Amino acid sequence: MTQAALIWAALAAAICVPIAVAAASPLLEWRGPIYILGGFAGIIGLGVLLVQPLLIGGYLPGPSAYRSRRTHLWIGCLLVVAVVVHVVGLWITSPPDMIDALLLTSPTPFSVFGVIAMWAIFAIAFLVALRRRLRLRPRTWRIAHTLLAVVIIVGSVVHALLIEGAMETVSKAALCALVLAATIKVVADLRVWRRGPTARGERVAQ
Repeated sequence: MTQAALIWAALAAAICVPIAVAAASPLLEWRGPIYILGGFAGIIGLGVLLVQPLLIGGYLPGPSAYRSRRTHLWIGCLLVVAVVVHVVGLWITSPPDMIDALLLTSPTPFSVFGVIAMWAIFAIAFLVALRRRLRLRPRTWRIAHTLLAVVIIVGSVVHALLIEGAMETVSKAALCALVLAATIKVVADLRVWRRGPTARGERVAQ
């Protein structure tokens, strides 16, 4: 097996194993289909967060810089959809809990981190949709996108780690660690804080 195939296989395993283990959780026997759909939308969203920095950093073998950017954009849209399904599913099954979470008054800390990550995701989607109209400079865009991405990653990882649900502890922790490591790597390599394009990855990010 070639190095490229090994990298893609490792990425697929990192995302699919936690999903498969969660699907076998006995806790799902007590949940309805809408709750399960909403919960797994969140798990898939966490997996998507591993792919995004790898794409924009140019670490995945095969796709060109342009194709990586386009895939990053479309997977970002998938992330927004996953978050909406996650929130709507939990809203339908438990409206009082979701109201407390959205108002940041929930007694469970994981809800606060999840809501913060959610609003950061929507903020990036808003900036992407209106980037041309807002006439954001490339450096301003990179910094805003990076700051919001860091909020999303940290909020989502803490949100996932604090929840005791269908996800198995070890596979969940491993996925969260990979998401954090990939984000730290790409933020360090892109050098978004410097003026002008100073690295290959930064040119990809533009």
